[in-house]
Amino acid sequence: MVYESVGEKGERIRRRVRAANYLVVAQLFLRDNFLLKRKLEFADVKPRLLGHWGSCYGINLAYAVAREYFAAKGKEWAFILGPGHGFPALNANLFIDGEVVDREGEKVTELAEFCREFSWPEGFPSHASPLTPGVVTEGGELGYALGAAYGQVLGHPEKNVVVVVGDGEMETATALASLNLAKIIPSGEKNGRVWPILHLNGYKISGPTILGRKSERELLELVRGFGYTPIETRGEAEEFYTVMREAEKVKNPFIILASEKGETGPEFVEGKKVKGNYLAHQIPLAKAGSDEGQLEMLEKWLESYEFAELYSEKEGFTI
Repeated sequence: MVYESVGEKGERIRRRVRAANYLVVAQLFLRDNFLLKRKLEFADVKPRLLGHWGSCYGINLAYAVAREYFAAKGKEWAFILGPGHGFPALNANLFIDGEVVDREGEKVTELAEFCREFSWPEGFPSHASPLTPGVVTEGGELGYALGAAYGQVLGHPEKNVVVVVGDGEMETATALASLNLAKIIPSGEKNGRVWPILHLNGYKISGPTILGRKSERELLELVRGFGYTPIETRGEAEEFYTVMREAEKVKNPFIILASEKGETGPEFVEGKKVKGNYLAHQIPLAKAGSDEGQLEMLEKWLESYEFAELYSEKEGFTI
């Protein structure tokens, strides 16, 4: 048996995250020229830009790390996405894994169809939706993720449920009340295990989050008060993977993933700070279909992921 180092796993995680990030941006913006075989033109951009970018990096990272971790252990796992407006990230990962289907239930295998149909008439919705395999609630309804995760592990000791909760979502009464479930539904011989991941990026749709403005001490004490063991990560692949190992050793782990809002995306647009600000929440380049400067920024943004190293038309994904 060949044992891989954490570094090797980390490189595979980074490659997957790059691929998923590219697919997110392509879904949000493009209706043609999906592999950038020529210079981007206005006609390549969707006429109506609708979707959410800001939380997608953290979602992609959490999915990639969890997938790598549980695959290495040969354990069954499930992924619950609290911030359902980050659906293009979930959709990207499902596409990489060959799990995206159209409305007729047929698997979507073509990159062009996948990207073009996002937020498109009779295509994929801009939020997580029951049209997606395994999705049970509409993605704009925040707060139910933790409760759903604990429901999944009841009576199923074989289950590991990774649940990503946004820091804006954690301001809802439902999410806060669900934190009490750590005391009510213990993991053990009868129940499986919930792995909460708080995606702490500091901003919601129109301003800062409350948790993002708490001191580190305040946040950690809040988590401990609900009966969890907080474990922090800044989002490096190897560090995050190691955190998963640590989390398996403690009772009721609660992973806090800190990253910038809109990480890997445009930092400033028309003089306004976007990355690390609430302006990254939805579409950072709203004029990409009509403004030369924003179109050029979009092209450079897509090129930054070096997608050609990760995908070919003949072989598919090479990650």
